Amino acid sequence: MYKVAVIGAGSWGTALAQVLTDNDNHVVVYDIEESVINDINENHRNSKFFPDIELPVDLKATTSLAEALDGAHFALLSVPTKVMRVALSNMKPHLSPSTVVINASKGIEPSTHKRVSEVVAEVLGEKTCFVVLSGPSHAEEVVIRELTSVTCAGNDVEILFDVQQMFSNEYFRVYRNTDLIGVEVGGSIKNVMALGSGILAGLGYGDNARASLITRSLIEIKRLGVAIGANEETFDGLSGLGDLIVTTMSRHSRNFQAGFKIGSGSDLNEALDSMTMVVEGVRTCLATYELSKELNIDMPFVDAIYDVVFNRNDPKEVISKMMTRPMKSEIPRKV
Repeated sequence: MYKVAVIGAGSWGTALAQVLTDNDNHVVVYDIEESVINDINENHRNSKFFPDIELPVDLKATTSLAEALDGAHFALLSVPTKVMRVALSNMKPHLSPSTVVINASKGIEPSTHKRVSEVVAEVLGEKTCFVVLSGPSHAEEVVIRELTSVTCAGNDVEILFDVQQMFSNEYFRVYRNTDLIGVEVGGSIKNVMALGSGILAGLGYGDNARASLITRSLIEIKRLGVAIGANEETFDGLSGLGDLIVTTMSRHSRNFQAGFKIGSGSDLNEALDSMTMVVEGVRTCLATYELSKELNIDMPFVDAIYDVVFNRNDPKEVISKMMTRPMKSEIPRKV
């Protein structure tokens, strides 16, 4: 069907590369780590992330960006947000103007508070066709072909149809949405809330507390999203509520795991050093906190998580302040 260059051989990039290969696309994975590339090509495995999973023999990998992007109809980004700008700059000389860029990473650029679509426009040009793929989807489940549904969003509806067809099969289903801002915001800030959920669990709090966090944090995400142009309904969908639930409640969530370690007594550096994968929620927490202050958006959960993670405040004291704030109506202007 299509040639797809997957940029980044991490857990998510590998899982999506397998989905695309299952659907008879010609897939080439690019990464700078030669041992991972050799493992994929020679052993049909990515032992760094999935030692027990045998990958399709048709899945190829390379350390050459030029080779990966040569003739590619789509370039699928699966790299940490903090290196996204560098990755795009390296891709630019090898990228055809007709190549559609799909972002599967979730985060906000720390220094600029820009969404990935904005970074892509700056580096590759405003005319670059861009799509974001987001939703409740742990790589650990996708790679063993468990049932998963996600959303793709962009401005070109015809391209969205193509992306749906390219990814969808009997275990992986893709919906479409034209609210690019909302899908990007929902997929990014849910990582911050997963840190908070992990902190609560690490402190020994139960389902009641985490259900409150999920419900009230969704309202905060909506506030920020709508303020920058998102459609509020998007946050009730897969890239909003769906992704928020799975990331705040699952053992697979690296952001939840990092929060759990912090709640259990580790400091931020200890928690991050113990993780084998990137914890996007930490950087996104800082970016979201700063952005909310710039826009004067009330985000108490983001403030609380920031206080614990960056100000090193005692999490129990922060929670006590959260719970004893002035009383308010659950639904503004209704009571």
